[in-house]
Amino acid sequence: MTMQSHPRTGDRAANSSTQRIADGGSIDSTTLDASELSRRHPEPQTNVGAAVLAAGEGTRYEGPYKLLETVDGEPLIKQAVAPFVASCVDETVVIVGHKEAEVREALSDLDVTIVRNDDYEEGQSSSLRLGVEAARERGWDATVFGLGDMPFVTADTVDLVVQAYLEDRGEIVAPAYEGKRGNPTIFGSETYAALSEVTGDTGGRPVLRSSSDVLVLDTEDRGVLRDVDVKSDL
Repeated sequence: MTMQSHPRTGDRAANSSTQRIADGGSIDSTTLDASELSRRHPEPQTNVGAAVLAAGEGTRYEGPYKLLETVDGEPLIKQAVAPFVASCVDETVVIVGHKEAEVREALSDLDVTIVRNDDYEEGQSSSLRLGVEAARERGWDATVFGLGDMPFVTADTVDLVVQAYLEDRGEIVAPAYEGKRGNPTIFGSETYAALSEVTGDTGGRPVLRSSSDVLVLDTEDRGVLRDVDVKSDL
């Protein structure tokens, strides 16, 4: 795989349209419309990867394993991972666990690296830690964390989240749709230690709540809110 390098501006100056908000009363953040990103490309260079968490059992779903359900003629997990592969990130790592062989097969024609989570029954945090480990091994300065049950996110949205991080808008950048925060979310390397300490069946939300450097990026992508928990979500 050809690795890329991305520039980061180092300019934290907020433009006049930004405002301070409390996301759900629990996350102190800054909000910005994606159309206001400057698209500047100065030095220094930054390495950005993606980690998709796809190891859980999906017990709330009534029917076959949800990641193997069909969405637009393809396995749901493939639809969820493909936007990261098509985006500007350097590499995409997928953390698998439950029904590992079937998930690997569903992703066999995508350019991804598979990481096995033997402890997936401990909850999503076990996959999060493996994602951080993969990021550190590869020297990623930031990692976009995505979820394997969110097949409607676009590659453009992944690129926008990365671009906002590269413009130094926040150490953590999460997309939103109509004012509601969603995923995928990019975390800078300064957050890796905190992410590694998360426990239980949760992702990076505790780190979001404790950080004072979060940007919520308003997008036009409803897919950032659409995870698949039950059949009616498809």
